[in-house]
Amino acid sequence: MRTLLLYGDSNTHGTLPMEGLGASGRFPRDDRWPGRLAKLLPDWEVIAEGHPGRTTLHDDPVEGAHRNGLTVLPAILESHRPVDVVLLMLGTNDLKARFSVTASDIALSLERLVRVIRASEAGPGRGAPDVLLVAPPPIAEVGCLAGMFAGGAAKSQGLAAEIRAAAARLAVPFLDAGAVVQVSPIDGIHYDPEANPALAEAFAVAIRHYFPG
Repeated sequence: MRTLLLYGDSNTHGTLPMEGLGASGRFPRDDRWPGRLAKLLPDWEVIAEGHPGRTTLHDDPVEGAHRNGLTVLPAILESHRPVDVVLLMLGTNDLKARFSVTASDIALSLERLVRVIRASEAGPGRGAPDVLLVAPPPIAEVGCLAGMFAGGAAKSQGLAAEIRAAAARLAVPFLDAGAVVQVSPIDGIHYDPEANPALAEAFAVAIRHYFPG
C-alpha cells in the first residue's frame, strides 16, 4: 500500500466557515475531503496533515511560529516515511496582510517546500517523494476574517497562475483547486460542505492519473 501525505492548512484540517473570530468548528471526519479521498483511494494510506493557520514558510507573529510550514515539514515527512506522494496545498494564509507578500512570493515559497520534500529521503528506499502541487482557490474579503486578509483577495486572483508556473519549473503535476471549488461567502476562506466531495473526487482523479500503479 502506498502512502499519500496531505500537507495543508485549515482547509485540509476541515475547518468550518467561521461566523466569528475564535470559532473552531470542524467537519465530521467522514465528511472532510481527506476522509472522502481515503475512501476513493482504498489502495493508498491517506494521511491528513492540515494545520489551521499554516503558512508556507513564515513564522506568524500573531498566531505563533509553530504555524511555519517549512519548519515542521521535515519532521512530518520523517514521521510518516516512506511517503510516496505529497499533496501540497498551502498559500492561503500567506495572503494575510501581516505577511506583505505577493502571489509570486507565495509560489516561490512553495518551490522551496518542494525542494525540501525532494531532499528529504522520506520516499521509498530513501528516495524522494513525488509531489502534486495544488493552488488553493481565490479568497474573498468578507465576514470576520476580512480585516485579517485585507488586500489578499486581489493577490489571490493571480495565485493559481504563479503556482502553475512554479509547478512547470519544478516538473511536478499541478491542480487548480479554484477550478473545482469556491470559498464560502460566510468568511471568504474556508469551504462549504459541498466542496468536500468535489475536492475528494478531483484529487482522486489526479492521483490515479499522475501516480498510477
